[in-house]
Parts: sequence; structure tokens; C-alpha cells
Amino acid sequence: MTPSETKAIVTLSLLAAFVDGEKHERERAEIKRIAEGLSQADGVSLPTLYQDVLMKRVSMASVAGELQSTDSKQLAYEMAVCVCDADGTQSEAERMFLTDLRTSLGLDASAAQFSRQAEDIAAAVPVAATGAAAVSTAAPVPSPDVAELDKSILNAAILNGALELLPETLSTMAIIPLQMKLVYRIGKAHGYELDSGHVKDFLATVGVGLTSQYLEQAGRKLLGGLLGKMGGGLLRGLGNQAVSSGMSFASTYALGHVAKRYYAGGRTLSTQMLKDSFSNVVQEGKGLQTQYLPAIQEKARTLDAGKVLALVRGA
Repeated sequence: MTPSETKAIVTLSLLAAFVDGEKHERERAEIKRIAEGLSQADGVSLPTLYQDVLMKRVSMASVAGELQSTDSKQLAYEMAVCVCDADGTQSEAERMFLTDLRTSLGLDASAAQFSRQAEDIAAAVPVAATGAAAVSTAAPVPSPDVAELDKSILNAAILNGALELLPETLSTMAIIPLQMKLVYRIGKAHGYELDSGHVKDFLATVGVGLTSQYLEQAGRKLLGGLLGKMGGGLLRGLGNQAVSSGMSFASTYALGHVAKRYYAGGRTLSTQMLKDSFSNVVQEGKGLQTQYLPAIQEKARTLDAGKVLALVRGA
């Protein structure tokens, strides 16, 4: 893929991130941070692209015209779909944007099928029957098995680390719903029924943006030339840690352990305490990632794009 194609794909992803105009300021700040963190990779200045999008100096039609190959057009559309679905199912503005993008790129009905698959993944998130933000169950709940919870957190971190090694865009997108389900299960184990809104707020409070997290995961792959459909279903050089920042393992590990502390303590931790705790445990997770890399790689070998939706639905 040429630098101009990479630039076009990233620009379309940023356009998709802001198309509904409803991004919280902290999510915008996270997207900006990621753009700066990935700046100048592969000759693409992401901070400049970020400003171009916010200032409306670029248009979908002009950017789409930079993509020549069918594969680059398909990848651009898939990434835009996943960006729109990262924080939940598509809004009307996002649906219109994706329809126009599909037309601009000259893609066929198979692209619409991908959008439906992404919507299925986005919709497979926990929702409490009560619909309340976070409700303590009326009946006393036995103390959860801490060792079992720790095991489930580690397994979820390994699974998301493995998904990060796969080249398919849907695999990357599945990481967020699986993180949300992990928080949901931990809350439930401590007697709380959580709806998806509460889980999203919890992730945002500790510092995990949904759209921004997807952009970071996919952006690292794309700018490293590692995102797309490749033979064998795995990234080139699976044994080389350079294929991945390992952030999915570390962030999932941290989310699980901070959620465990939060709900075990009756949801009394302050926002700053949650942020600090998450930041500290992320560092711990990064340290453990090398130790569990063989398990992550082995898990990746058992996965393919066809299993992603089943994983999200069954988690």
C-alpha cells in the first residue's frame, strides 16, 4: 500500500469518527492524543490529518479518489464501518456517511454485508433487564471466587491480545465488546446488574475511549502495513512482537482488575482513583504481556474471522 493510500484510509477513518458530531470532549482528546502518538509513521502526519478533518479542509469524495486498488478501497470502508460501530450501533448520520462512502468507493453489495456483520458485533453488548445505570441486586450475592475472577480476566486479556494479532478489521473491532462483557460479568459477580451505558461510562472514566481505542489498535496495524487480508489468516511474522503494541492485552487486564476492585468495594473509588489505578495496572499488564506472549500467539492460531461474532456473542 502506498503512503498516499494509507493517508487516505486514515483520513476517512477520522472523518467517520466525527461524522455524528456527538463525540464527548474527552473522546476527542483521546483521538488527538493517538494521532500525535502515531505521528509521522510511514510518512503520514496524523496530527495534520486530524486538524484537516476538524477544520473540514478535506472531503470524502476527494479522499476516496486517492484509493485506486480494490483492496485499499475495501479496507478503507471496513475501517470506517468499525470506527462508526466502535461506540455502539450506527446513528442515522453514520449510516448515511457509510452509504455515501460505499458509493464514492464504487463498492458492491459485499461491503454492505460487512457493515451488517459489524453491527452484529456492536449490538452484542451486555444490557441489564432493568435498564438502570447500575443496580445492586436485591438478594445477597455470595462473595465471588477471586481466583476464578483473576483467571477469567487473564483469559480475556489473552484472547484480546490474540485478536490484536489478526489482520481482519472485524477481529480488531471485537476487542471492545469483549472488554465491555468482561466488566459486565465482574459487576454481576459482585451483585450489580449493569447496562451498556454504565459499562461505557466505566471504560471512559478509567480512560478507555471506544472510538479512540479502535483507532489506536487499527492505526498501529495499518501504519505498520499489517492490517488487511493476508494468506494464512495471521499477521506476517507472528513470532515477532513488533506486529503489536500489546495494548489490548494490557488494557483488558487492567480493566478487569480495576473493575474487580471497584465493584468489590461497593463502587466507592473516585474518578481520579480509578484513573490512577487503571494507569498503574496497565503498566503491570505490559510487563506481563511478554510472559504470556506464547499463550497469546497460540490462541491467535486457533482464531479466524468466522469465529469473531461467535466469540462476542458467547463471551
